[in-house]
Amino acid sequence: MVLVHGFWVTPRSWENWKAHYEAKGYRVLAPGYPGFEVEVEALNADPTLIAGLTLPTIMAHLESVVGALEEPPIIIGHSAGGTLTQLLLDRGHGAVGVTLNSAPTEGVRVLPLSQLRSTFVAFKNPANRHRAVGLSPEQWHYAFANTFSDEESRALYERYHVPASGRILWDSVLANFMPGPQDAAVDYENAARPPLLFISGSEDHIMPPSVQRSNAKHYASGVVEVEEYPGYAHLLPAQEGWEAIADHALAWAVAHAVPRKQEAGQQ
Repeated sequence: MVLVHGFWVTPRSWENWKAHYEAKGYRVLAPGYPGFEVEVEALNADPTLIAGLTLPTIMAHLESVVGALEEPPIIIGHSAGGTLTQLLLDRGHGAVGVTLNSAPTEGVRVLPLSQLRSTFVAFKNPANRHRAVGLSPEQWHYAFANTFSDEESRALYERYHVPASGRILWDSVLANFMPGPQDAAVDYENAARPPLLFISGSEDHIMPPSVQRSNAKHYASGVVEVEEYPGYAHLLPAQEGWEAIADHALAWAVAHAVPRKQEAGQQ
């Protein structure tokens, strides 16, 4: 199983899910983006490498991790990790995919007001395209943890938050206005893509359910389903009751996983 994190966090954000699935007997990988081998505290102290990240660089790293596995894994992605999960599936990686409050792939143009407010910190200054852009505790609470208490939100901020790449954020928005496929483009008619489940939290501000529904509707082939969980914010993997969602995601993935094709000569 491969767990893919999103922006403004690191693989540490998967710590509970990783332990949960490992206790069930799964080998669980939670790869970070290139340079994210260091801890949250080190990235906050020096976010220089984050500013230089690109989506192709992240994808190349994830493809090398997933491609080296003996069996196609279950891939679960949160937020921007949901976009990365969709890209991995489209490129032939994985047996099945589940996304949690996924950021969209190219061509999804739904832009709710709460999403604009959540990401305004990155877009208010064009110079941020060349910077690592962090969130304040208050911005984090609105975008990630609006259903949590102030104390819970602050504790999660201190444990998980790191800046995000302004370059990737700007490029993802501009891609919808540029000719031809860009970095986050998938083939929505790819019949060979493994099954995909979108899980959406009803109270998510940064990636509201309308974004998930629109993203799913773009797919013209294969198994694509959408489920919404009432009362959940963007940081769904850390919200009370996450265990039931994790178990359901696993059960759905196991039921829909595409078996590896037999190689020539195998019985």
